[in-house]
Formats: sequence, structure tokens, C-alpha cells
Amino acid sequence: MIYNSAMKRFLILACLFLLLVACRTEPADVSFMVFGDAAELAAYENLVAAFTESQSDVTVTLTHIPSQGDYRARLASDFAAGTPPDVSLLNFRRIGAFVAAGQLEPLGPYLNASDAMSPEEFYPVTLEAFTWNDQVMCIPQNISSLVVYYNRDLFTAAGVAEPADDWTWADFLAAAQALTQDSDGDGQIDQYGAGIEGSLFRLAPFVWQNGGELVDDVAFPQQLALTRVPAQEALTWFTELQTVHHVVPDRVAEESLDSESRFIEGTTAMYFNSRRGTPTYREITAFDWDIAPLPRGTQSAGVLHSDGYCMAATAADKDAAWRFIEFANSAEGQTIIAGSGRTVPSIMSVAESEAFLDPNVRPARSRIFLDTIDELRTVPKLSTWEEIESTGSEEVERAFYGEITPEEAALLARQRTEEYFQLAVRP
Repeated sequence: MIYNSAMKRFLILACLFLLLVACRTEPADVSFMVFGDAAELAAYENLVAAFTESQSDVTVTLTHIPSQGDYRARLASDFAAGTPPDVSLLNFRRIGAFVAAGQLEPLGPYLNASDAMSPEEFYPVTLEAFTWNDQVMCIPQNISSLVVYYNRDLFTAAGVAEPADDWTWADFLAAAQALTQDSDGDGQIDQYGAGIEGSLFRLAPFVWQNGGELVDDVAFPQQLALTRVPAQEALTWFTELQTVHHVVPDRVAEESLDSESRFIEGTTAMYFNSRRGTPTYREITAFDWDIAPLPRGTQSAGVLHSDGYCMAATAADKDAAWRFIEFANSAEGQTIIAGSGRTVPSIMSVAESEAFLDPNVRPARSRIFLDTIDELRTVPKLSTWEEIESTGSEEVERAFYGEITPEEAALLARQRTEEYFQLAVRP
């Protein structure tokens, strides 16, 4: 009887052990897709490594697509096919279509229940940008304004004072004219004063600075409003940088070598970009550079640039996906990504730390990104905003290169986008 009892206990324990082994689950896998240059990729690899070291029951599969355009196309295709990554980075301007299609998991409840972060830690404008129907859809990773990157050596060589924090449109134009030069006297410009994309998004802050609006009704937009006087004046000033003053390249010159490349090689003195350009510009060794805030019109205004970590509604393990997003947006995670130079952290304490305000790396005037946050505005929240912005930009660009007048561009932009406003889903 003793033998039978011992054997019985042994068999029971053996069965329980085998059952536990059989039922043991493999680590959850979270797919994560990003875009960016080599420095950004390295930062995301470090982020994933730090996360998996701290939480070994979740693995993260990282997919990197260098080109932002290719990334957006791939993401749209994957969502349409029902096979999106569990976690992806989306700009707030582009979440509308995904939200309207029910393709994103609302993250507000996760954020409110989190012990690792709270809504109060973020710059409010970032959470508002990702809010749809009073629900936070994605967790903002970064916050940036449009700024002017400038070549300090070219300013010194031309005897032009570096941009002040309160410089104006007139100050900017005067500097750009002085820095636009035909060095060898052959009638061709060898050095441009400035470079800026001729798009609706780049135009936006100048419209607001002149007291205008992009749309007819900010609360319930139904059409573009570039035909209205303040916006029309800003559009005219913007396009005349190229058509009248020739301080930026014309279409032929831009297509032969884009303005960002010209800035990097030292033949464009100023270039308008968000914080995103910093990792690339830090590789410049031929000259010194820094940043300045946007030149001001009748009032100050900037346009928000912000990407957020979004979770696909189809994510197989939402708890695991959230745990990764939570870590990525913790102070530790944001510090890792800030080290690449790519981001202005959306968590206020990290943005105010040396992780971002490192005095040993360029730009020296990084605090400008923080000092101008109160001036930031967002574009309208519409499911079709990407189509509106893209179509409107086509007409702005044509006016920028002198192919149509600013008045014609404003009218055509309004007419061509009316259908997208009618089709739009709004919060």
C-alpha cells in the first residue's frame, strides 16, 4: 500500500509537471514599424533592447523603412489588407482616416490606468492633437515646431547678424537677400538664402501669423479659406520668396538638387524644418549651424509636428502591445529616443532634461523648441485631411514656382478640395 501510494503521488506530480510544460506559453510578440535615418533606427533598436531586457515575456519585432513616403504607403497598404503592425508611429495629421475606419485601438483608457505615466506629464497640445471624440487615440512621442536651421559660417562671411528670437518677416527677407549670391558672376545663383517646401503645411504658420485661417470655420471646417484677405496676403508673401525675390531655388534648381541637400553641402544659408532634421545635420563637419524660431508676422504662431505611438485594433495581444508603448513613452523610453537628436520629448520633464537640452551637441539653441510651444497650432481634424492637404499643396506649389498666381492657387485649392470636406468624418 505504501508503494502504491508513493507511486500514485509520483504519477500525479509527473502529470502536473507535464501539463505545466505543455501549457507554458511562448513570449508574446509585438510587431513595431518605424521610419527614419540610421541614427533613428539605432535609437529604436536600443529602445527595443531596453524593453525586452526589462520584460522578457514580450518580444518586439522591429521593421524599419527609411523613407517616410514609403513608410506611409506601406502602412496604408498593411492596414487596408488587415495586416498592420501592432504598434506604429503616426503623425497626428494622418490618424483621421485610420480612426474613422475603426483601425486604431483607443489608448485613453490605457493611459488613465497606467502607473508609468499620466496625462499631466505631457505637453497638453500633443494629447489634444491625438484626441478624437474625447478619446486619446495614440500616445504622443514628440513635439516640434517648424524652425529655421541656419549656416552660421555663411552668416558670418556675409556680415549678416544671426537671427534674433524676435525677428520678423522683413528681417528674414533681408537676411535671405544678402545671403543669396552669384559667387562667380556668371548670372547663375550659386548660394541661396533659404530653402522651404512650397506646401500647404509649410504655409500654415505664416497664414496664422498674418491673422488668417486655413479653413472657413475652425470648429466645423467646410472649405479652405486661402482666398480670404489675411491668408491671401500670407500666400503672396510666401510665394514671392521665389517668384519675386528669388531667395529660394526655382523648380528646375530644386529638382536638380533639393534645398535640404543644398543646406547640408553649404550652398543654402537657411532651411525650414522640424526637429526631424537634427540627426542628419549633426553629421555636418564642414560648417557650424544652429536654429532660429520662425520669423514673426503681425503675431506669433507655429505649426505642431508630432508623431504618436498607435496600436492597431487588430493587435493579437493588446496588453503586450500596450506594455511596449507604455515603456517607449516612459521617461526612460523617451530619453533613449531623444538621444538620437530626432525628437523633442512630449513628456515635459524629459524635454527639460539634459537628454534633450544637452549643451555638448548641436543645435545650441534647442530651447527654442520649448520656448515656442505655447504658439503651436494644429491643422483641422478630418478623416480626409491628408487628401485636402496634398491637393491644396499642389496648388500652393504651382504658385510658389510661378506657374499660376497666388490668387489662382487659393481659388483652385478651395475648389479642388471641396469634395474631401464633404466626405470627411469629423470628431
